[in-house]
Amino acid sequence: MGYNEWVHNANMAVARSFVGRRFRLHGSGHPKERKGSYFFTEIRAGLATFFAMAYIISVNSTIVSESGGTCVCPPDSTDLCDSNPEYMLCVAEIKRDLVTATAAISALTSFCMGLFANMPIALAPGMGLNAYFAYTVVGYHGSGLVPYQVAITAVFVEGLVFVGLTILGMRQWLARAIPASIKLATGVGIGLYLTLIGLTYSAGIGAVTGASDTPIELAGCHQDNLTDAGVCPSWDKMRNPTMWLGIFCGGIFTVILMMYRVKGAIIIGILLVSIISWPRNTPVTYFPYTELGTSMFDFFKKVVTFHPIQKILTVQEWDVSSYGGQFALAFISFLYVDILDTTGTLYSMARFCGAIDERTQDFEGSAVAYLVDAFGISIGALFGCPPVTAFIESGAGISEGGATGLTAMTTGFCFFISIFFAPIFASIPPYATGCVLIIVGSLMAKSAADINWRYIGDAVPAFLTIAIMPFTYSIAYGLIAGIISYIILNTVVWLIEIATGGRIRPADKKYKDPWTWKIEGGILPPWLVRASKGKRDFWRPYDDIEHNVVPRSGSHAAAAPPTIPGTHFGPTDTIPLEGREYYSDGADADVGPDVGPALGVGVDSRGVNAHHDTTIATDHARSKAGKSGSRGDGHGGPSASTSRSTSEEGEKVKM
Repeated sequence: MGYNEWVHNANMAVARSFVGRRFRLHGSGHPKERKGSYFFTEIRAGLATFFAMAYIISVNSTIVSESGGTCVCPPDSTDLCDSNPEYMLCVAEIKRDLVTATAAISALTSFCMGLFANMPIALAPGMGLNAYFAYTVVGYHGSGLVPYQVAITAVFVEGLVFVGLTILGMRQWLARAIPASIKLATGVGIGLYLTLIGLTYSAGIGAVTGASDTPIELAGCHQDNLTDAGVCPSWDKMRNPTMWLGIFCGGIFTVILMMYRVKGAIIIGILLVSIISWPRNTPVTYFPYTELGTSMFDFFKKVVTFHPIQKILTVQEWDVSSYGGQFALAFISFLYVDILDTTGTLYSMARFCGAIDERTQDFEGSAVAYLVDAFGISIGALFGCPPVTAFIESGAGISEGGATGLTAMTTGFCFFISIFFAPIFASIPPYATGCVLIIVGSLMAKSAADINWRYIGDAVPAFLTIAIMPFTYSIAYGLIAGIISYIILNTVVWLIEIATGGRIRPADKKYKDPWTWKIEGGILPPWLVRASKGKRDFWRPYDDIEHNVVPRSGSHAAAAPPTIPGTHFGPTDTIPLEGREYYSDGADADVGPDVGPALGVGVDSRGVNAHHDTTIATDHARSKAGKSGSRGDGHGGPSASTSRSTSEEGEKVKM
């Protein structure tokens, strides 16, 4: 028996087991098995995600420790205790605590996301949020709005509020309420955001940096040669050997492997760069002969060690009366940034792995996924960490073929191991993962083709969403810009139409993506609706019951609506079906007024609702459907106009 045959047999054996059905692996026989998901592919994908985000162990501990943690700097210090050896030793201890805390909370939340939500999405303390926490809320060495203990309390309370919002379905409703073009643009914006991270020094190859005359400029110099303004001198630009190591071994080599469908291409690239960078007597070493480099190398040589959390475990300060206004400001800031940031990331990653239901604009297990994230925030606060969030680096594992919770569980297990092997995992250099983030960003950018560029009222908000995310280093700000601009533009158009009785309207209005505040399924999550009706199986996961579809003749899934030749609705030939679903034999089933395409419209080639100015009577639709009910003719059964977002967005790089 050859190796490939053994792997195939093992994959099939796992798929047919309880594990396979629980996680809906390919070949499990589950009605909603996830095509192309195999056990060893999921394990490999989980490793890829871990290696892509392992930098968070060292980066988060470095950033948050800059706040000083629970260390107290005397108020009469003139340099914020930079020259106080006792204080700096305390900060070093805080950093070691944060290494353990970061790995532990990342392990717990990622494992739970995979186990309970069955999503290939890993969680960890969020980049950007940790910087806001350390440098704005607490401030450098405690010089900010509130002490570390009060800020951690704000994070803990925020997590509890998130739990309530999730139980009531507000976060899921928000994700469904966002206009279609902005949802698609979110994935593109996150891809550019990832690319920018991959180009920076802190978590990438160091090819760009900030500038005094322009927002950003070419870098590529040795980090030690950066000026006080953080700019590369002209004589050293693009001469950093570690950058070229990352480009050729972590980037070009990885892409070539992916072109030839080599399994584990991303992991191979990360490991290759890391191993090359570990010897000290090379120009690309990660451990230079400096005080910091020697300290890092001494830690690396320990290989196996465990450092218990001593100074930042459960240090919440519940008496916030002295910091009322500042506490409220910190709490609200964390809350709104996290709502938009995590919601946008979870939705985009779900779309990237093909888990989005184009009809409901929701993904399987969304309520559980949001709950895991919410509880993770509060538990992380007990560990002394800033808000935990879904990581966009999960796209690395999805690109490797990850499609189920086994991917996230593998990543979580790796983080658990890293608690004891922190010296190794904390020594993966940022230039080993930088090009991986760029590659994943390029894969996510393809959803730009599905954005509705034909109507400027949809195109401009989508473009602002894409552009603002990388340039403000914030997913939340990009979503805010897109949503607010969408509301303003389309509200003005609506008011003009009302005032003129519909006589004045944009020339291309027929191409507009329909939107309604009457979001399908309502605000309350389906499980809560079922529980309120006394259903004993209210806890069951997302399935056909939540679609309110009555299976017919043993059918478990409704097909796409039929099309009528010669009937044109803007960009499609799809019939608007008022609250109806059609089966492949041409028959229909009444699914109620709240189910079906929003506003009674069809689905166009981009996977979003088509123009709905024209209305066809349901009886006429039924009669036409009956005439075109034969399968395979392009009109009965599945629509001839296949959703590009389901065929392309759900596509993964198959290794």
